[in-house]
Amino acid sequence: MRIPPTPARERRRSACAALVGTAALALAAVPVATAGTGPTAAATAAAAPATPVDEHGRLAVCGVRLCDEGGSPVQLNGMSSHGLQWYGDCLTDASLDALAQDWRADVLRVSMYVQEGGYETDPRGFTDRVHALIEEASERGLYVIVDWHMLTPGDPNHNTGPALDFFGEIASVHADKDNVLYEIANEPNGVSWDAIRSYAEEVVPAVRAEDPDAVVLVGTRAWSSLGVSEGADHTEITADPVDADNIMYTFHFYAASHGAAYREELRAAAREIPVFVTEFGTQESTGDGPDDFASARAYLDLMEEEGISWVNWNFSDDFRSGAVFEPGTCAADGPWTGTGSLKPAGEWIRARLREADA
Repeated sequence: MRIPPTPARERRRSACAALVGTAALALAAVPVATAGTGPTAAATAAAAPATPVDEHGRLAVCGVRLCDEGGSPVQLNGMSSHGLQWYGDCLTDASLDALAQDWRADVLRVSMYVQEGGYETDPRGFTDRVHALIEEASERGLYVIVDWHMLTPGDPNHNTGPALDFFGEIASVHADKDNVLYEIANEPNGVSWDAIRSYAEEVVPAVRAEDPDAVVLVGTRAWSSLGVSEGADHTEITADPVDADNIMYTFHFYAASHGAAYREELRAAAREIPVFVTEFGTQESTGDGPDDFASARAYLDLMEEEGISWVNWNFSDDFRSGAVFEPGTCAADGPWTGTGSLKPAGEWIRARLREADA
């Protein structure tokens, strides 16, 4: 069932309708171009294809699926950045243009580490960087996942206070946008589902207070494996779900390490709860090692069958095999288009993105 729009949302729609009406009146007063005097409206429209956000609008959770503004199921595909503290120079005007136009992605996941030299070392600086990247992705019509990349320590409650501050500000500034999703805990690990759920029930309201219609993504137990990597499964979530609407639960996999048992758990979970794969790689769980494209293809086939959106790790030139670009690409600001600067994983995932958009 589609969640009804809030009064704030209705006000935004009314404002948009007023702007559209004003624009239509202005256009009606413009003389129609005669042959040879300039491009026709049809030619201009053809030169500017619809972006993912143009096509789908504000997203919402309907049942166990992610749906577009009209209530139809949608599957997003895209890329995750690496940590902004290490690979921020991989996110430039040219690279984001390539991601949107050459790679044909729908979504950019902005991975802002909390520890490991990330947010806690400079809260203002990292928050401002996330603001800027949201604006830059929005200009290109991409959806944006704001990733609170907590990893070590694995208990998200270690960072609750900063998370409330961060998401409160991000949501307040970008609430008028239709393209922002909030991932509030990257990979909880070593903690119970109860601890993760209680954290989510503190942080989700901080987002809702400012951006009541946004989709919020909740990390799951055992490095967002739905609990599988610590001997559990999704039934602990179905037995005691987060007390909030319009949320999805995250699943992460690395195809060379996580085989058939993980795939079957993903399939089972996706038929009972809303799932979004916000991170995956074609190699081992370290983000390195040999690629297993056969296993990755099996995952992609499953996700297409079940309508599960996915984001690949990662859009950087880190030395590991999971980073799509060859080392040195980011310092040189490209080349970002084509395959000349790509590792095998980069060639493979770019082809999958373009295939999904065909």
